[in-house]
Amino acid sequence: MNYEMIDAKKVMGEAVYEMARDHENIVMISTDSASRSGFSAFIKDFPDRYFELGIMEQSALSVASGFATTGKIPIFCAPAPFVTGRPFEMFKVDLGYMRQNVKIIGRNCGFNYSDLGPTHYGLEDYGLIRMIPKVVILAPQDASELKAAIKAMLEYAGPVYLRLSAGSIPKIFDEKPFQIGKGNVIRDGKDIAIVTTGEITLNVLAATEALVSYGIDPMVIGMPTIRPIDEALVIEAAKKTGKVVTVEEHFDIGGLGTIVCELCSASCPVPVLRLGVPSDYINSGPYKDLMAEVGLDTDHLVAKIAEFANVDGQRQT
Repeated sequence: MNYEMIDAKKVMGEAVYEMARDHENIVMISTDSASRSGFSAFIKDFPDRYFELGIMEQSALSVASGFATTGKIPIFCAPAPFVTGRPFEMFKVDLGYMRQNVKIIGRNCGFNYSDLGPTHYGLEDYGLIRMIPKVVILAPQDASELKAAIKAMLEYAGPVYLRLSAGSIPKIFDEKPFQIGKGNVIRDGKDIAIVTTGEITLNVLAATEALVSYGIDPMVIGMPTIRPIDEALVIEAAKKTGKVVTVEEHFDIGGLGTIVCELCSASCPVPVLRLGVPSDYINSGPYKDLMAEVGLDTDHLVAKIAEFANVDGQRQT
């Protein structure tokens, strides 16, 4: 598979700029990182709508909540652990409890800051934010979904958390409107259902090609909305295949895998294999090495899913 790779920050910055050009109530809040997040054009052309607070994420969420009470639509973007873990109480009280129309973007998610270690990894953001009632959680899988998700996020009335990396992301899908709460069947199949989210979908698609060569017929479901998850699609896939695998660049507890397990246990009990990052402090190092260490590279995904599907792993001729 050879997909066009596009700078995620460029896609995000252009999508926000286009919406801000048509909606004067959109404002940008920064904690010393807006220009590094792809918002230089916004800062240049809309200086009166850009507010720099310095390195104080807790205050940023409270200020964003204040702007929302005046009818503004605030966007706050910074590294994932610094917009979820560090200001969690403000996220819970000022945004969630007050149901404020604030948009939070957690960039450099997962192992994206691979050289900086556990303090900068974004591996618990789904788990944290899903504990705050009524907050929508988005994880676009490619450049087209990211662009459409930004638009949908800004049109949605209520708090939204969107996570993405800050590097190059593939263009996998054709452009279409983003529907919050809807997943999509990327590949139909009958043997096993693989539910994936975020940019690790690229690894899942590569693994799927190998699984097919082993004689496995996998269904692949893209889930760019973590909450509200597309319950009907998950249940349909579980009933059809009888086995579900979840794949996410997040801890293997608290995120997509946990949500799918909760859903299946209540509505369609089937075996579920959660493929994510073990709940531990992972060393720093090159990104590809970290993904291999935790078993989220293509080769490990193929081996784990094939074993779960009860296939001997011998390539079909």
